[in-house]
Amino acid sequence: MAGKPAGEHARVGLFGLLGSGNIGNDASAAAVLSYLRQAHPDLVIDAMCMGPERVRAGLGIDAVPLLWFRRFDGRVSGIAASLLKVLGKGVDTFRIASWTRRHDVIIVPGMGVLEASLPLRPWGVPYAMFLLCASGRLLRTKVALVSVGATVINQRATRWLVTTAARLASYRSYRDAASLDAMTKAGVDTSADRVYPDLVYATPALPGGPGDPQVVGVGVMAYYGTNDHRAEADDIYTAYVGGMKRFVRWLADSGHRVRIFVGDECDQPVADDIVADLRSYRPDLGPDWIVAEPIASFTDLMRAMLPAGSVVATRYHNVMCALKLGKPVISLGYSAKNIALMTDMGLPEFCQFAHSLDVDRLIEQFAELESQRASVAEMIAVRYAEQAKHLDEQFAELSALFFPASR
Repeated sequence: MAGKPAGEHARVGLFGLLGSGNIGNDASAAAVLSYLRQAHPDLVIDAMCMGPERVRAGLGIDAVPLLWFRRFDGRVSGIAASLLKVLGKGVDTFRIASWTRRHDVIIVPGMGVLEASLPLRPWGVPYAMFLLCASGRLLRTKVALVSVGATVINQRATRWLVTTAARLASYRSYRDAASLDAMTKAGVDTSADRVYPDLVYATPALPGGPGDPQVVGVGVMAYYGTNDHRAEADDIYTAYVGGMKRFVRWLADSGHRVRIFVGDECDQPVADDIVADLRSYRPDLGPDWIVAEPIASFTDLMRAMLPAGSVVATRYHNVMCALKLGKPVISLGYSAKNIALMTDMGLPEFCQFAHSLDVDRLIEQFAELESQRASVAEMIAVRYAEQAKHLDEQFAELSALFFPASR
């Protein structure tokens, strides 16, 4: 890069909720890292993230904790924990600035960092994003938000932090048009911003056939509603899990074997609950009738999905994984990004919102999907290939903007 001392390689940082148990976030980071290593092998790459140990092991790069307070998790409680959290916000201001200063470019790889589609507090991810982008602007480190998700945010403090962070970034691209529109409505000048596909399109798919039509993959989630539904969170969770149990029972009664999978560690209790419910409801079924394998990575998720002939899933990257494998899929989403993804694939009629899950309608959608299995799979393959090509265009754009000297 221009201005660097002779022999010194450019330093690139990956920033965000990586290594925290969310397989979609980690897959996005892996896609960016693969691009950087292939196109620019001279770069020095590290990360600031939620789970540095996992990132070191999974991605093979150095990593430091995003939040100073995390070292005290499970060790302190009560007033002491509250005081340390407040202190941590001040400490993180200097830690993030210091880490930012040591880099030429910092990439936020995908993720819903400009969203409030799930419950979050302003002093968590929004505050960290603000610190990153403000530090980048002050210290002349370029911050790139690459194929990120965004939503309209109603909470004032969260909206200010997210919007200000977006304004201060050097580069912004979004994984769908709805995300770009959300930032435009928030007052961000998006005239130079672009829409590119989700970064997971760039990850290689495991080889496999169409799967067994009698096996259905069901992706579940610990779903409590959006940031606007905190008062109803427990009721939303109970209704969603109850609906998924009823659908899985119907699948079994219809002669389908079920493979349950998750997209984040926090979803595992839901998976276990649904498995236990079916085994209690149908004790006559063999142990292989419903299976919930541990999922620790996107590769694990693909491997768990391969035997399925079709998929019904809630988490965004569960749906993305099904599409990557060419599986006919129904999305029970929790935000507009699920609708946008399914629309891009030509499947808008196979969507519902988890917040208002209608099991009777889901059964009808499933029957319709099964009747169109071959044509749907063919359409998915064609459209998926088109989307993957667009990501190559974005990677070329990033190279031209940030790494012209190393090409």
